[in-house]
Amino acid sequence: MYLPPISEVFQAHPRSMIGGSIHPLARTNFILDSSGVAGVLGGEEAIASITLVHVFEGRKWLGWYNSPGSYVIGMRFGRLARSAVPASSLHGRGGVRTDLATLFEYDGRKGPRFRAVHSGTALDETGHLAALLMCECVELEGEKVKGRETRPIGVTIADLSSFTEKETYSLKWSQPLAPLYASVPILISLLTCAASGWYRDWYSFSMILLGIIASGVSSHVIGSGNFTFTHPEPALGSPPGDGILSSEDGVVLLSGSESAINAVTRGRFSLTFESRHASRSIRWCSVFLVTQAIAQLIVIPQGSLFGQLMFVSSVAVSWAYNLWLGSFDKEKVHRDILMDILGKPKLTKFILGTRTSMVVFVLLVLHLRDPEEIMNVLLPHHTPVWLTWKTTIIDRFKHRRELEFGPHDWDDPAFSSSDRDLLRTLFKDAEDAYRGFKSHYDNPKA
Repeated sequence: MYLPPISEVFQAHPRSMIGGSIHPLARTNFILDSSGVAGVLGGEEAIASITLVHVFEGRKWLGWYNSPGSYVIGMRFGRLARSAVPASSLHGRGGVRTDLATLFEYDGRKGPRFRAVHSGTALDETGHLAALLMCECVELEGEKVKGRETRPIGVTIADLSSFTEKETYSLKWSQPLAPLYASVPILISLLTCAASGWYRDWYSFSMILLGIIASGVSSHVIGSGNFTFTHPEPALGSPPGDGILSSEDGVVLLSGSESAINAVTRGRFSLTFESRHASRSIRWCSVFLVTQAIAQLIVIPQGSLFGQLMFVSSVAVSWAYNLWLGSFDKEKVHRDILMDILGKPKLTKFILGTRTSMVVFVLLVLHLRDPEEIMNVLLPHHTPVWLTWKTTIIDRFKHRRELEFGPHDWDDPAFSSSDRDLLRTLFKDAEDAYRGFKSHYDNPKA
């Protein structure tokens, strides 16, 4: 008995969904690698595009194009849906609230250390918003204070008195060309879809159309959420919230109410949806996007070479548009949002030449009568020389005496010659900080 080879049993028959007009590449023998078609270009650029839905005006209506990376976005949407909590449990509002960290990674970065001046509250690490403020301050141009230099360090005074209690923000970037640029991938996706349909390659036609619908619906669903900002409410009778953010890059002195300080150290970004079924919609978008990715993987290789090229062309143009959106500095966007939330605080920066002079300058700005605790936090040195220097500086602060020193302060016979030289250097640093404070901050130039 004759058994035909398996290749003959499963031999593909003519595709019924491809026919009609002869497309331009009908006679070519070139075969496009289906795995390459399915995996062309990535999803990180598409994620960058989604993160700006709430930044550009009308961006949620500009997602109707065959975007790459649907599988990656779909998985992120799934995590976003799982992070949803009823907003009714927060401030008595309806709808749901989702954690942006699961999708946009707004809150994925650890912030600098924080020490409250009056309450003594200490945080070994803060959140993403404190890190953004620190970056904003590090990039500021500062006024240089004269004195010895080893490793210059910046001290920024952040006046948060303009902060007002407000939860929902609708900050938009001024980017008038965004709708124009978005029209390019939309137009190309529609044209390639129409061309595939014209030549009756219904495989490619349906997959391009599916990509347009999946991307458009997903952008609209995410874009329907309100960008919100929340932070813990301070207890009644809380002392002033002034505190210090410190890192290797510099020091930021936060001046303002406890509520304003909490906004920096413990604030969070989120999306709030008015509909209670928003998480279900996001979950369905996740399923839709993942299904689209799987369907394209299976169906696109069944299309003609012309249709496959139309599909790849639409994805390539969409990827280029997503790449343009991703070229915007996401951190800078976040910093602009934060500055708007904080009421565009006044930031004044000074550059000190050494860490010793920086600490003295900070204590002078804070105007503390007993600076011992803060000094030990910023300068955790406990050698005899350092203890002598600290004791002298703290005594001057307690008695409101000027920070001017002479040989009697460092010529201690109990110390070696090298220790006395070090002590004299430290006192000179304190003098430099004091003079810089009097000339630049206490009596600023007109």
